[in-house]
Amino acid sequence: MSSDRLKALTDGVVAIIITIMVLEMRPPASDTPQALLAILPTFLSYGLSFIFIAIYWNNHHHFFLLAPRVTGTVLWANLNLLFWMSLVPFSTAWMGEHPQSPWPAATYGITLLSCALAWRIMQAAIISSQGARSLLRRAVGGDWKGKASAAGYLLGIGASFLSPTAGASMYAGAASLWLIPDRRVRRVFLVPDLDDGET
Repeated sequence: MSSDRLKALTDGVVAIIITIMVLEMRPPASDTPQALLAILPTFLSYGLSFIFIAIYWNNHHHFFLLAPRVTGTVLWANLNLLFWMSLVPFSTAWMGEHPQSPWPAATYGITLLSCALAWRIMQAAIISSQGARSLLRRAVGGDWKGKASAAGYLLGIGASFLSPTAGASMYAGAASLWLIPDRRVRRVFLVPDLDDGET
């Protein structure tokens, strides 16, 4: 079947996730700069989560350029990914309200790790459905970014019980790996070359 409905559902869920996250940000209790500063942890949590959701959406778009047709297994794997992504607003809000508490920071990391594992499951399902000549397999290669990210989440979860700030820093470090434009799909996708301003 065509992947169009899968992509449309994913776009809709991602839009809702971002909307829920921003609605969790309450205005300061008063009109002073100090009150604005008090909600800084909530804003930072929102910003980090927005980056993670944007990374998933961007890579999802690129992956499905190489998977115009999908199987039922891929559909379920995508729904599994969306389930874990839908928990990001919850863990974001909890960590933002308790920035110096270990369990909220660790729970945030567990959510990110679950999303990463769900992504790998979906990736494996797409590759399996495409067979030995899978274009996605060629694009992914050794997937060092995916492995490094998962390792970063695990380290961040452990570090959260020593220092929640250190845990959050490790999560941010994992996100930074994906801020560099990923050209793996571009290398195998048979389209005219894009100028350097496009990703």
